[in-house]
Formats: sequence, structure tokens, C-alpha cells
Amino acid sequence: MPEIQNPNQQGSGGSGDFRSVMTITVVFVAIFLLVQQFMSKKDEHATPASQPAQTAQSQPVAQQQPGQQTAGTPYLPTAAAAPTASTPAAAPALPAIVAASESQVVVENELYRITFSNRGAEVKQWILKKYKDSNGKPFDLVNQAAAQKFGYPLSLFTYDANLRSQLNNLLYVPSAATLTAPGTLTFRYREGGFDVTKSFRFDSTYLLHADYEVRLNGLPVTSLLAWPGGLGDQVVQANFAAGQFVSLLGGKNDTTRAKSLINGATFNQSYDYAGVGDLYFEAIFLPDSPDNTLFVTFNNSMDAPRDPHNLSGQHDPTNVIGAAAGDQRGTSHLRLFAGPKQLDVLANVHALGGATLEPTVQFGWLTIIAKPLFLGLRWVYNIPGIGSWGLAIIIVTTIFNLAMLPTRLMMMKSSLKMSRIQPQMDAIKARYKNMKVTDPRRQNMNQEIFALQKKEGINMFGGCLPMLVQMPLFFAFYRVLANVIELRQSHWGWLPDLAVPDPYYILPIIIIVCMFLVQFLTPPSPGMDPAQQRMMAFMMPAIFGFSMINFASGLALYWGTGQVINLVMQVFINRSKMGREMRRLAASRSRQKATGKIINARR
Repeated sequence: MPEIQNPNQQGSGGSGDFRSVMTITVVFVAIFLLVQQFMSKKDEHATPASQPAQTAQSQPVAQQQPGQQTAGTPYLPTAAAAPTASTPAAAPALPAIVAASESQVVVENELYRITFSNRGAEVKQWILKKYKDSNGKPFDLVNQAAAQKFGYPLSLFTYDANLRSQLNNLLYVPSAATLTAPGTLTFRYREGGFDVTKSFRFDSTYLLHADYEVRLNGLPVTSLLAWPGGLGDQVVQANFAAGQFVSLLGGKNDTTRAKSLINGATFNQSYDYAGVGDLYFEAIFLPDSPDNTLFVTFNNSMDAPRDPHNLSGQHDPTNVIGAAAGDQRGTSHLRLFAGPKQLDVLANVHALGGATLEPTVQFGWLTIIAKPLFLGLRWVYNIPGIGSWGLAIIIVTTIFNLAMLPTRLMMMKSSLKMSRIQPQMDAIKARYKNMKVTDPRRQNMNQEIFALQKKEGINMFGGCLPMLVQMPLFFAFYRVLANVIELRQSHWGWLPDLAVPDPYYILPIIIIVCMFLVQFLTPPSPGMDPAQQRMMAFMMPAIFGFSMINFASGLALYWGTGQVINLVMQVFINRSKMGREMRRLAASRSRQKATGKIINARR
């Protein structure tokens, strides 16, 4: 864990040392908070490569933008002769295919149970069998509240709102009443000028392959397969805020937060994949023909609870995002991944160009550390007899702290050397104490001090090394706990979910107590008086302990474990030969300050 004490910053005496320690600690906390704020702002302002063609689903644009599909009417091959939905032209007489009444079709495999309605041939329920919702019930990937307002998964989107409504209210004829995957389910409708086929192929994974075509009076209509109403775990405002539009274009992954997503925007660049996701689940379209595929984004609004523990409390407007994809030539072939953002699963889902969905799990700029960290945690978790993410965090933290023990000992040795030469440093400073700060000769003081430290083999920045090494690990732990579905709803001890804060504040209390004891037991750095040490003993634990109250309990477990290990190490160091000498020198400095006499340290 980060060492709160930095004994090697001694260039300016006691007050300088205290300021150095304070600066490192404050910078550490500030960097952590600023990085999160920066990443959030970056996500909010990130936009897909194309500009929107329109700002609402039902509002046609007056002028077509370059590289975009004009909205407002369905795409037809011969515009001059094209009939509209309201004034259909005569079509050849074909046998009608219409269901007599509304019915349901259930598709099931080991991973999910999907319930279709033949009205619109759209999904009413998408149960992921391996996951539970916050109430412990089977997890439904369909956000029922949002879907009722904005549309259900696998509904059809067209730029003509009237045509869109008709297509999603037709009574299709399904090819089966139930289906056990792998297999194919087909919905057909033909009557009144409409001829629609929606076919879905299922296998043993979370992927399905969709082939569909919409014809009106014999002419193809541009229609897109839609996922318009968010995801099932988005219940409260904070969950909706985590939603984002994710895409891969030209080998570059991009994300757009809900606040920056425009409703009804059309993108017709060659995306390898695009769709919507949140922290743990996603629905991603992977077109078979990216060059001809249109993507449309949805961003609507509905009221959602502010407090996850009080769903009947205050509600505020929040963004509900969705996406749709389809071939602009009228007949579409694409795949849809709808499931958990689990690294092993995503690594086996390949776009047409070979790219996987793995980058949609966003560890941010610390991916190079966060991903190996998670893989290490998972390896420990899978060891026979472990089977607990909380225990895995404790084990990995312990291993890391033991690995960092040499840097801790290096820091202590550096501090001991600094204590030994402190009287000589004081003598140097005494020769320059009457000079003004602006006097150029004061530079000679720093040069003499640096020369003395170099002669004694003292590394001025050695005390910062443990903190500088562990800061990236701390940030990486934060990213892992915030984005890895494996830790979702994982419990340990009194902690019901390692991905949410400790509900009983036990870990923050442990952190505060352990950090206080470590500061209290650590001999003061050369030049730091007891009053400064006492101030640090209270301030540093308070800063770090209270910062853990609102962060994931898994992160607090990591930090708290490190502090317990720090405390144990400090007790043993104090009893060692090096520790006893450091305490003796600290006592000598206290007596020197009290009597005003110089007490030379023995080597």
C-alpha cells in the first residue's frame, strides 16, 4: 500500500518534509478524483465519426448531409414510382399470411430464455439464466419500463413513423411455438401490400443471426433492427447514466455517453460493430456487410429513481439510449450479441474483420495494468478452495505487498541514513540561516546538502517509490471493480456486493484505524517534529478513510488489506535493529530541539 511517510524529502528541513508528505498525499487523492472526472468528461464529449442526420425519430431532415441517409421516407429503389405507406399501389395478388391472434414463442438454450410476441415479431422478455437482478430474480435484459414507451428489442425501425408503427403491430405467423437452440425461428407476414420476413438463427452462445426483409407493394424498404429501450439493469438514474453507444470503426473503438448522443442520428460509415452497453451488459450489432449498413442511435427520456434503495422516492428525467442497424438496400443480414460483458465470452465474438468485442470492457488508459490484474485475480479465484472474489482480492493484495517489501526496506534504510546525517545538514543550514531567501548564495546551501546526500548514498526520492509504484495499481483496481461483471453481486463476509460501497462502513473504519496506528508507530522523518507527526496521524487516515466510503467495497477491501499488512510490517520493523536505531535517533532529535544542543548521531 502507498506509504504515507516520505522520509527522504529533506532539502528544507522539518516544514519542508511535512509539506512534501502532505503534497504527495493530496496529489494522490486529487489525481484519482481528477482522472475519474476527466474520463467522464471525455466519454461525454466523445462522438461517433459521423454527424447526425436528424434530431428526432419522427422529424425528417430538410437537407441530406454528406455520407448520410436522408430520413423521412423509406428507401425505395425507384423514387419516382414509389408508393407510400398511406397510398399503396396495386400489388400482385398473393396468398395472405396473417396470424389470427397474438401469441408468444419461447426460444431457449442453457444461457437464455427469450420470449417473442408475434405482434411485431419482437422480444418481450430476454432472461439471462446465469444472472440475477438486484432483487435476486432472474435477470431480464429487456428494460420493461423503457421498452413499453420506446419499443422492444428486435422491433423494426423505419424513417417513416407511420410505417414503423404498422410494421411493429402486424400479427406475424411464427414457424414454431417453441424452439430449443440451436435452431431457426422465422416470422412471416403478407397482406395489404406488406411482405415481411424476419428470421433468427440461434446457437449455443449469446449470439443470434438475423435475416430480414421488408417489402411494400413489391419494393424493398430500408428497415433497421432495433434495440431502442436501454438494458434491463438500468433501473435507477445512475444505471442509465452508465449507458453508452459503443462502436468500432477503422480499428478504433469509440464510446459516446448518453448526454452526447443525439436521438435519431444516422451513421452509414463501415462500422465493424456498434450498439449500446452499460457497465455489465450490452446489445451489439455486427453487420455481415458493413459497407452498406446504416446505424441509428436513440436517446429518449423518462423518469427514473434517484436512490437505488428507494425506488418509490424522488424521480428525475434521465436518458434512455438505444440503437438500430440494417442494410440500406432493403434486405439485411447481421448478428446481434446480447449478453454479459464477460471477457472470455467477448473474446470469442468476432466482427467481420476479425476484431472482437473484448475492448467494450473499458479499463481505460490503465488497460495495460488493469487487464493483467483482473486475469491474476481470476486465476486466484479459480484455485481449488478459493472460489471467492473477496478472498482473491486479499490474496493478490498480500502477494503484491510482500513483493513491495524490498522498496519499503529501501525507504527505511534511506530514512536511517538521512537521520544519521541530520546534524551535519543542520550545521549547513545554520551557516545560511541569516541570508534572505532571495540571496543567490542560498543556492550554495542546497548544493552542499545535495553533495552530502550523494556522498552518503541517499536517494532523495526513494521514499516516494512505493507510492509511485502503487498509485497505478490503485487506479487499475478501481477500473477492474467498476467494469468487470464477474465481481457484480459477488459477496464476501459482511459485504453483499464488492462492486458497491460497504453498507456498514466497516472497511473505512479499519482503514482509518490502521493508517493512524502506522503513522503513530512510524518514527518521525528527520526534521519533522512530533506535532507534525501527530497532525499527519489524524489527517492522512481521515483523507483516505473517508474517500473509501463512496467507492466499491472491493476497492476498500484492497486498500484496507494493504493497511493491515502495513501495520504488521511496521510493528516488526520497529523491533528490528534498524527500527530501534531510527527510534533512538528520533529521540535524540527531540532532545536536541528541547535543549537547543547538537547531539551527534553514531554510525
